[in-house]
Amino acid sequence: MVQSITPPAAPPSSNIQPSLPGLTPSQLATYQTNGYLIIPNALTPETVASLLSSTNQMLEDFPLTDHPMTRFSTGEGSDQKHVGDDYFLTSGDKVRFFFEEDAFSSTGELTKPKHRAINKIGHALHLDPPFDATTISPLTRSIAHSLSFHNPLVLQSMIICKQPEIGGAVPSHQDSTFLYTDPPSAVGFWFALEDATIRNGALGFWRGSHRRMGVGKRFVRLLEEEGAGTGFVDVEGARFPRAEGMNIEEKDGEVDEGSGEFGSDGQDSGRGVTEEEEEGYTMEEVRAGTLVVIHGNVLHKSERNLSGKSRFVYTFHVIEGDNSYDERNWLQPNEKGFTRLFE
Repeated sequence: MVQSITPPAAPPSSNIQPSLPGLTPSQLATYQTNGYLIIPNALTPETVASLLSSTNQMLEDFPLTDHPMTRFSTGEGSDQKHVGDDYFLTSGDKVRFFFEEDAFSSTGELTKPKHRAINKIGHALHLDPPFDATTISPLTRSIAHSLSFHNPLVLQSMIICKQPEIGGAVPSHQDSTFLYTDPPSAVGFWFALEDATIRNGALGFWRGSHRRMGVGKRFVRLLEEEGAGTGFVDVEGARFPRAEGMNIEEKDGEVDEGSGEFGSDGQDSGRGVTEEEEEGYTMEEVRAGTLVVIHGNVLHKSERNLSGKSRFVYTFHVIEGDNSYDERNWLQPNEKGFTRLFE
């Protein structure tokens, strides 16, 4: 039987007084219409430099001697063992390093220096400086307040490197597939630490897809009878956030609650993405210091980085702590629970 994880009670949202005014009506309307919002200059140049410096120091200092050489797969490659290994599954409250699939030769040897071979660092950077101050900040609190969170909890914080020449593509996906609550509530906070361009892997969005595409699958820890490890299973609960899912019939255009079918990339995107829809993605180039706020149901992706420039970002997610987050989710909290944003 699946048990729901109940986080500690948080103060009522009415008691939370953010020190910034939050999103403007125009910004909120853009987010609700498109499923994402771009906020330029969200980080100062000094903060960006500090986060980059800490990231580069971690990449230089982490040892290879006791590393299991776990690779991060986006679902396109054939080697996906990492999604079931302990190094990955127990990283929710730790800082761990995951390699690019293309950083290895056919015989398993690194073909790049280790600091240029890492796909991402995660999944609890928000517990340590200087990432903690960027995560738990007046800005992020005010945005969560504007988005009507009552008890926002922080999880899956990471640096995504998008390394030069080998940075892997991330196929079309919905963040709530990987951090499912019932009803869905995930919101991504994506801070560019370097300029993100079409050449080095800028984000692409299917605008408005969050209003039409339900979360059809979720990424879970498989039961022994299912083969153990991790995999995708059908969503049995709500497929839209509460505020939207309550009025699905009032939405403009066709609403798809998700067929639960996989695309060829191994990721679920509700009913799958047609070639015509793929061509409709909007690529968003942003400058370093920009924040992109990402709705958990919106379809988004990024292409391979074949350029000579990296595309480092710091990103984390927030879920509604009052919603059910069960023990099947791949990322599990430790005994202290997830970090509260409103405290």
